[in-house]
Amino acid sequence: MQNHPQKNECPPGGDLALEPKKLTLQVSRVQCPMRIDQYLTRQVENATRNKVQEAIEDGRVLVNGKSVKSNYRVKSCDSIEMTFLRPPAPELAPEDIPIDIVYEDSDLMVVNKAPGMVVHPAFGNWTGTLANAILHHFGTDAEELETDELRPGIVHRLDKDTSGLIIVARNPTALHRLARQFADRKVSKLYTAILWGVPEPQEGTIHTNIGRSRRDRKVMANFPYEGLEGKTAITDYRVTENLHWFSLAELTLHTGRTHQIRAHMQHLGHQILGDTTYGGASLRTLDFPRSESFVKNLLDLLPRQALHAASLSFHQPTTGRPLSFTAPLPEDMAQALEKIRVIYRSAREA
Repeated sequence: MQNHPQKNECPPGGDLALEPKKLTLQVSRVQCPMRIDQYLTRQVENATRNKVQEAIEDGRVLVNGKSVKSNYRVKSCDSIEMTFLRPPAPELAPEDIPIDIVYEDSDLMVVNKAPGMVVHPAFGNWTGTLANAILHHFGTDAEELETDELRPGIVHRLDKDTSGLIIVARNPTALHRLARQFADRKVSKLYTAILWGVPEPQEGTIHTNIGRSRRDRKVMANFPYEGLEGKTAITDYRVTENLHWFSLAELTLHTGRTHQIRAHMQHLGHQILGDTTYGGASLRTLDFPRSESFVKNLLDLLPRQALHAASLSFHQPTTGRPLSFTAPLPEDMAQALEKIRVIYRSAREA
């Protein structure tokens, strides 16, 4: 199992005593020899080469139980133990940040999260998150929630650059019951995405296992379905608008793996437009005049993955009443989609 230590930096507010964070890595059987400082920088989220080398020099990196130097070359099946030093988490503080509340009752609220907003704080990113905004909005009612965990009432999460609907519980009982609905797959989540190209067939289900990439632990990879690596991941997709070079698609999650939709669209060969991690942000030449300029402008307009949590259905945790909500496309996706429609119509009329 791999944990993800963060950058060895203190948050604003002065020097804090550093605390250890240990992780263990098992090198893949197919790993080519590589310097251990390079390997760990690639494999450990938010690690820098300087911090890795510092840990090696301090004897906080062991390979097969022994200290090594930075030029040690990892081999297949090596067992690596590494201890990072990091500051303890500061207390979560309420912040008066505007949030788009779609629905609210005594047990929960549904928020339409803006793209670019982090859901909860983590090392190196302490403020401006949805969790900070939640504390401010709940006021004294937030005392019922466990704010020391930095994610008060947050039942599930969205990536920073994914927009759309997210549920927040207002009390521990609602949090538990909503989490159970997610675990039992009784929550319906429908996403909208702009894809490169048009999948064929235009409707189907993707079955793979998803786990950390063997080459880069910061990225999720697809493995054989129900195999030994990764966890089962199932996504339904349906093209709702065929735009020849692009398509608008609806995606339904049946499981909730990290980066599931983004990794599955890469597996399908139709990455999400603007996705820098999974190959959707590269410049491409399309078969119409001045396409390079069009694509560059499109990616400048949409410097994130064009993925939006558009619809959410579940049951109210106290009454059991079915609840269903939708959120329109955010402005950046709507503008990008309209530009694509214009160029598509022009090509058809030519």
